[in-house]
Amino acid sequence: MKNKPIKTGARLLLGGLLVAAGTAHLTFARKAFRAQVPDWVPLKKDDTVVYSGFAEIALGAALILAPKKYQKITGRIAAGFFAAVFPGNIAQYTQHRSAFGLDTDKKRLARLFFQPLLIGWALKSTSR
Repeated sequence: MKNKPIKTGARLLLGGLLVAAGTAHLTFARKAFRAQVPDWVPLKKDDTVVYSGFAEIALGAALILAPKKYQKITGRIAAGFFAAVFPGNIAQYTQHRSAFGLDTDKKRLARLFFQPLLIGWALKSTSR
């Protein structure tokens, strides 16, 4: 299959980006990530950021390290995670919260269109 190296590269890149994002959740960008936690989440915002950071690191590591027979399910789990955190992006937009340079409604709205791309990336890079 000609696109196998591309899929592998895409999977590894996504895994690396998830590990980096998860690390940012736990360190230097913790405050900014709190802007994406919807008010209806029944946990403290900082706890939600920490837990999601651990989840991102675990998902990223799984995308990088999972044996071939588990890559498809790992991609589906990552896609599910991206869908599950989408309400946070919506909350940032609807509640006009600035973070990560998203300091206008136009920028926050544009950000919403990237989440489906992440879902597709997770699924496509781990499909057989």
